[in-house]
Amino acid sequence: MRDLIVTQNITVDGVVEAGHWFDAGGGGSDLLDVLNEQASRADAFLTGRLTFEAMRGFWPQQTDDTTGVTAYLNQVHKYVVSTTLQEPGWEPTTILRELDDVRRLKTTTGRDIVCTGSISLAHAVIAAGLVDEYRLFVYPTVVTTGRRLFPDGIPQSLRLTEVKSFESGIVLLTYRPLPEG
Repeated sequence: MRDLIVTQNITVDGVVEAGHWFDAGGGGSDLLDVLNEQASRADAFLTGRLTFEAMRGFWPQQTDDTTGVTAYLNQVHKYVVSTTLQEPGWEPTTILRELDDVRRLKTTTGRDIVCTGSISLAHAVIAAGLVDEYRLFVYPTVVTTGRRLFPDGIPQSLRLTEVKSFESGIVLLTYRPLPEG
């Protein structure tokens, strides 16, 4: 069984979607090393349609990216949860139509499945109990408004499994959900 990892950039006050409040390239080389190490443990990238279309419009055109993100995203198998997308236009990509498809993907052979961004999809996989681990890159920023990672009405009990701080002030908090009951 593969682990579904939700990885998010998040503010100290819990916001994951508030415009461009963080500088993706400003985390430093120590952060980039951790991101590349995590990418090496994943062979599937799960996203919703809107995030996928935004990424598809940007990453394949990058030619001078020295971070390795472009190379990773162009080669990793992407899974897009969408009821409307017909042709992905960025290979290798598989379109999943519903959360049961995500549940089946978790039963296949492979490494980690990473869901980054895609807050609506993140809310759906959290509510469905499909998340095995949360990797939260906490930015030393407070924005006060914006969507949060955990949807209202979906309680979560979590066990902290790792804490790593970076020179930039960003902190990686890794949690695993505790069984209910």
